[in-house]
Amino acid sequence: MSSFTLLVTSAPYSSQSAYSAYRFALAAVASSHQVNGVFFYQDGTLNGNALQQLSSDEYDLHEAWKKVSAEHNIPLMVCVSAATKRGITNAQDAEEADQLHHSLSTEFQSVGLGDLAILLSESDRMVQF
Repeated sequence: MSSFTLLVTSAPYSSQSAYSAYRFALAAVASSHQVNGVFFYQDGTLNGNALQQLSSDEYDLHEAWKKVSAEHNIPLMVCVSAATKRGITNAQDAEEADQLHHSLSTEFQSVGLGDLAILLSESDRMVQF
């Protein structure tokens, strides 16, 4: 079976891309493939924002990512520099910057582009959404 890295560069609700990445991850693990990790870059970093508030009739993609990660041990990695530009920081970075709040969900890891390179070297394929 194949192993995949997913690269998500779109915001969760601006297009179908982030949802398609989520559905691809589900289909891959259901077909006995391995998803080594999901790397959120550019506007895709908004998928890790814990402060999203949705109407009750909208699909909660943020929670769906956290669930698939927990069930299938898929790391959710957010590019730290791209996320910071969009106001998304983890608790440690917020504290170091003297900010009162952080917005990155604890299930998402704040990482650098080097981590993407490592993830790619460990995967057979990369699919970008």
